Amino acid sequence: MTSLAVGGALLAAFAYRFQREPRRLSNVLLLVFGAGFLLVGLLGDFAQVLMVILVAISPLLVIGLAVLLIANGITVLRRERLRLSNAMSLLAGTAIVAVVVIVPVGYLIAYRQQDATILFPLLFALLAVAGYIGFVFTLVTLYAVVYSRFTPRPGHSAIVVLGASVARGTVPPLLASRLDKAIQLYHRERAAGYTPFVVASGGQGPDEPVSEAHAMAAYLQEHGVPRDVLIEEDRSTSTRENLTLSRELLAERAADGRLLVVTSSYHALRAAIQSRRLRLPAQVAGATTARYYVPNAFLREFVALFAEHKVLHGTIICLLIGGPVLLYLVG
Repeated sequence: MTSLAVGGALLAAFAYRFQREPRRLSNVLLLVFGAGFLLVGLLGDFAQVLMVILVAISPLLVIGLAVLLIANGITVLRRERLRLSNAMSLLAGTAIVAVVVIVPVGYLIAYRQQDATILFPLLFALLAVAGYIGFVFTLVTLYAVVYSRFTPRPGHSAIVVLGASVARGTVPPLLASRLDKAIQLYHRERAAGYTPFVVASGGQGPDEPVSEAHAMAAYLQEHGVPRDVLIEEDRSTSTRENLTLSRELLAERAADGRLLVVTSSYHALRAAIQSRRLRLPAQVAGATTARYYVPNAFLREFVALFAEHKVLHGTIICLLIGGPVLLYLVG
């Protein structure tokens, strides 16, 4: 009963905080621990059996995940351009395989050679760091999925669509998905009695014949969005600039109410966190992404979010590495 009560209280706190401000990444801790306590309470004695089973099969699950990531990485590189951002699945899968191989081999060497006992704390530190990164990735991805499925109620002064590359001068499938989502939301707003501006936000890169904003606005107009509500923001080069420059253009038109930002589902959480830091009255809606690209995309977003909190995560990783080594040296 205690687990059920704690789980219920944590989930209630999550629901309250999510309703007030869904852009807080810390909400996921309430969700995960609340669901965990609730599950333990519902399963009773079987929870311990289930835990033992999960621990026993965890090596197979880890290896299976690595194989799937490597296969997905190869698929992404075949279908997309050869660059680092498209190799995240492949790199993650390879890193998992490396940890799975290095740890048992290292322990075997340490057992056989007495002068290699320093390997024990180093290998434990490697496992701890890998476990920490995996735990944080699980939390971020889980909340990214939860947030991307959240669609705010109508009542927005503008819909801001974040751009993506238009290397051929036309709207590619990924960007078309964002624009189709924006069109759907625009008509939903109109049906509810509102007439929001629609901002096509994206500058022109060196490999793009036109600005992203221009190509997006043409697509939106072709698909039924009136020209008089369209705004082209054609100077931005990042998500932060998408938001700040769009806000400036809307302020010139006295459209300073709530904003609805549209991007791809995998990018929705990071865009939402960015909008909160900028103190924008905004929420973010996620458009569907090609299935084969989803694992790589979420990994890329995780790396970006991880880097944005590099001091915190770097400190924890240093402690995870230094702790076991220090204990070994003083022991």
